[in-house]
Amino acid sequence: MADRYYLYGIFPAPGPAELPLMGLDEQVVQAQQLGDFTFLYSLACQKRYLSSRKNLLGHEKVLEAAMEQGHRTLLPLQFGLIVESWDQVQEDLVTPYAEDLTQLFGRLNGCREVSVKVQWEPSTELELMMAENADLRAQRDQLEGTQLGMEQVIFIGQQIEAALEERKQGIVDQFRQALSPLAKDVLENAPQTDVMIYNAAFLIPWESEAEFSQAVEAIDSTFGDRLRIRYNNFTAPYNFAQLK
Repeated sequence: MADRYYLYGIFPAPGPAELPLMGLDEQVVQAQQLGDFTFLYSLACQKRYLSSRKNLLGHEKVLEAAMEQGHRTLLPLQFGLIVESWDQVQEDLVTPYAEDLTQLFGRLNGCREVSVKVQWEPSTELELMMAENADLRAQRDQLEGTQLGMEQVIFIGQQIEAALEERKQGIVDQFRQALSPLAKDVLENAPQTDVMIYNAAFLIPWESEAEFSQAVEAIDSTFGDRLRIRYNNFTAPYNFAQLK
């Protein structure tokens, strides 16, 4: 059976020459140069790789190892990409997209991707909001203590929901205002859960990560235990390495 190759990412040539680690299926990670680009790969032992936690982490580990060795400018490839030959890669990717790839490398050069995910507890925030807003509290008490028509119930519910949404946006705006000026680019993604209120990736200069981290900690300290913040400061730049 002819060899098939599992691809991890693309680097400006010459890129990583030797990475002393194993990729998926404990296969040796190798490098293949095609023109101005170097691809990290390992032999594919399966026709298709399931997106299990083990496989996803194995994919990420290869890219992170390259970055740790100083190869910081890279285009991570989507998980599960297998090719039959290097001629296929040349024909389908390198030749038609060489200029786009070069522009992406220029955009990413000297930068890293970091991400911030923020969760809150809606019931806690609702109680805090009620404690701070006498008018809303009175409207809520009407729901509990009197007989209201359906239209009144709907109206009060909408008022409370709108106020809670405004409160959420106020928190999100604090993150935007503090963090966006520190980044070259920002991409806000959809929340992944019902309690996640902010999910953003930032493209920042490598040397400014400490400043960015301090800014995240400063916002966190203003909210005490109200928020759960997940900050990832070391990841391949998936959000900013998209071909148009």
